[in-house]
Amino acid sequence: MARHASSQPTEVELQILRILWDDGPSIVRNIHDSLQQFKQTTYSTTVKMLSVMLEKGLLKRDDDAKPQVYRPAAPQQRTQKRMLGDLIDKVYDGSSAALMMHALSSKKATAEELQQIRDLLDQMVGKS
Repeated sequence: MARHASSQPTEVELQILRILWDDGPSIVRNIHDSLQQFKQTTYSTTVKMLSVMLEKGLLKRDDDAKPQVYRPAAPQQRTQKRMLGDLIDKVYDGSSAALMMHALSSKKATAEELQQIRDLLDQMVGKS
């Protein structure tokens, strides 16, 4: 039985999205050149990855421009939020608290990061 294609970006697809979020809409050549800093691929492989990302709905392409211009289908924050929501549902049975507890116990947070978390919690308590 064939596997259902995931709409989640792979590691390389995420790198392409980061390139586009940082650099803005780009042509294949620019995406390929930037991608070479992270993963050595052929130009045709980059074109194929972009095609797959279009099918997954991760990218949009301006076919009127010559050469064609690619851009992310969604802003970075929206994509991150969707991916995090999927992670919370799949791995932590929908518990944001379990994710936070695991994250904070897995990697030491800086004093600044802890203060930001406290501030966010204070804001959330104030909204209740």
